[in-house]
Amino acid sequence: MRKFFRVWLPLLSISLLWGCASMSSLMQAIDKNDPKAIEDLLQSGADINATSQCDNAMQEFESYTPLGCAAKNGRTAAVKVLLDKGADINQKKGGYRFGNYNPTPLILAAREGHAETVKLLLARGADIKATDSMLQLSALMWTVLSAQREHAEIVKLLLDRGANANETTGSGKTPLIFAAENGSADDAKILLARGARINAKTEKGATALSSAAFNGHHDVVQILVAAGADLDAAAVVLESGVHSSKEAAEVTKYKQGLNLLGKYAKKPEPASPSTSAGAISREELTSIVKEAVAESAKTQKRTPRLSTGSSSDIENPSFHTSERIMSDNDLAVIIGIEGYQNIPKADYAYDDAVLVKAYAKALGFKERNIELLTDERATLSGIVKSIDIWLKNKAKPSSRILVYYSGHGAPDPATGEAYLVPYDGDPNYLAVTGYPLKRLYETLGKLPAAEVTVVLDACFSGAGGRSVLAKGARPLVITAGIITVGKNMAVLSATQGSQISTSSPEKGHGVFTYYFLKAIKDGRKSVAEIYDQIKPQVEDEAKQLNVQQSPSVSPDIERLKGRFSLRK
Repeated sequence: MRKFFRVWLPLLSISLLWGCASMSSLMQAIDKNDPKAIEDLLQSGADINATSQCDNAMQEFESYTPLGCAAKNGRTAAVKVLLDKGADINQKKGGYRFGNYNPTPLILAAREGHAETVKLLLARGADIKATDSMLQLSALMWTVLSAQREHAEIVKLLLDRGANANETTGSGKTPLIFAAENGSADDAKILLARGARINAKTEKGATALSSAAFNGHHDVVQILVAAGADLDAAAVVLESGVHSSKEAAEVTKYKQGLNLLGKYAKKPEPASPSTSAGAISREELTSIVKEAVAESAKTQKRTPRLSTGSSSDIENPSFHTSERIMSDNDLAVIIGIEGYQNIPKADYAYDDAVLVKAYAKALGFKERNIELLTDERATLSGIVKSIDIWLKNKAKPSSRILVYYSGHGAPDPATGEAYLVPYDGDPNYLAVTGYPLKRLYETLGKLPAAEVTVVLDACFSGAGGRSVLAKGARPLVITAGIITVGKNMAVLSATQGSQISTSSPEKGHGVFTYYFLKAIKDGRKSVAEIYDQIKPQVEDEAKQLNVQQSPSVSPDIERLKGRFSLRK
């Protein structure tokens, strides 16, 4: 970042000749985050697009639009009012007085580390790919560059909304290379987990590893080496710098970078007492990367807490080969989220998913064709990757596809639209952090597959059970019931309308999932047969728990008969 400002500062000094900006009345109201005052001033004719100094602490040669100032300073309430009054959410205007910076409001909020403001802008449709006019950097690039206190959370938000972890500048720098230069270990972990190319090179051949080593960022070097970064390529860059640089200080940094890489190039002798105190074994590095990159170590290490009670009658599934119909092209995505990052848990959802996978394997799905996402692995990006990308890449015209979800659902209080809630979801920001049920059906309906069976053990009213609601909102009936499913799709859901999906401590599973699996084990072959058996069973069990719950199916039962089989 310092290199950029070494380029800018001479230009900035010229702007002092242009006069001074000062705070307008509207900017003062925005600085105070006062929605009423902002509305009054706009009503009185204040220009919603005029640039001005944002606050008294700002350099006099720097000015932005009202929305730009509100975003830059994290005045989220002000941002909302300005958007409601028609401010252009993607306007590129303002910055330094020579006039060619022009960032969007999203870039300003992300650059300064205002996560709540970023969430609002994303929810209102901010263009995540837009760049500033000076350096042509996106919001993601500016976030990694700036490394503010909330930057890691913002990096996740932007990636979840489709930011490209492998975008490049004109010189070939990627977000990961910027993170390595700045020593942002958290950003490096996130980017690696989201598919950043670890050995990408700039035009001059620099990599993330060579950049981290040159700048002396030991923790980032450790993460990159453990994740498989090319030590030789990084060493070549640093060695070249030693011989080509004309600045003594830079030569010293290149040499120190080589020494840092040397720690990892040396393979320590097994159990040798002479091993350097600072050396880290390959085994230790592997452990580090599993924790730092996978974001799922806890999930992978968990032991299923399957009940030893009456649910034992559905455990240990086994089907004769003559009862299996699944083949090499059939696919399953199984999601179970019990322990959430920031909201109450969904009891037994983890065990539900683990057991459903066991059934999928017993029914003939190949291990390589099953995606299991539980708890920490079932982030929004994880779900998007599995549903939107993995299935699309693997589906064939003959494929039978099973998609199972056990966890919280949630309604948008403003629209009634239903969402699946990922591990990192927030009911207050569903448009940014949730996975819309409508999107699920549309995505699956477009797959080139023979049949797609969707099984949902969740509810979407916000009334309790496996459903959550934004703070301050009341339970409501969702509009999901009118969503049209594809001709090649069947949806079997745990509830109807405003009902809640409940679980049974005695059985150690969701009531719906328990009877769904029991029906398969009892010999029910198709979605229609399973629905006919489990509907009264779930209703009766729910009544014993003092809950109203009745499974639903779409399309209607008559159109399902003879189709959507799971076994012979």
